Formats: sequence, C-alpha cells, structure tokens
Amino acid sequence: MSESLQDIFDDANGDLAIGDFENAIVGYRKCVELDPEFFDGWQALGMALMKTGELKEAIGCGIQATILKPNDLLAWTALSQMYVQDGQIAEAEHAKQNATILGIGGKIQK
Repeated sequence: MSESLQDIFDDANGDLAIGDFENAIVGYRKCVELDPEFFDGWQALGMALMKTGELKEAIGCGIQATILKPNDLLAWTALSQMYVQDGQIAEAEHAKQNATILGIGGKIQK
C-alpha cells in the first residue's frame, strides 16, 4: 500500500518537529515530486533546507512557494529570512516589502 501525499507530509512534519531535518527533507522532496503544485510541501522543504544551511536550494523552494501562492504572507516572510541568511539583503528587503504589503491587506501583482 502506498502512502498518501498527506501521510508523507505528516511524517515529514513529525521528523522536522523532532529535529530530524534530513528525513524531513527526504519526505518533503517526495511530496513535491508527487505534486509539484503542493504549496505546503515547497514551503516546508524550503524551511527544512534553511535549517540545514542549504540556502540556495531553500531559496529556490521559497520562490516556488511564492509563485504558487503570491499572496501568502508566510511564504514571503520565509523567503525574506532565507535571503537574509544567504546574505542577499536587497532580495530580502524586497521579499519583506511584499510581506508588509500583504500584512496591511494589499495584494501582490504578478
């Protein structure tokens, strides 16, 4: 019996919660391979990668999350954090600005 996307995601979240980042990353990767439109999978994969210092890939996941949901406040906030950790301050400020726009009820134009 194959696991459902939600089961895989839930297992990966459990791994993340106990600090098992490597297994969480494996699970999240499987999620986005199964469903490339799975926003939560991209978001979580990016955050887990950021925790392991794989910043370039984390940023790529964060960008994918903002493409899938351009008006998600958490996605822009997380992307800003990823950029800060990678030393990309101008990009971090841009992502933060988008989060601020969303935080006051605005929308991001594609």
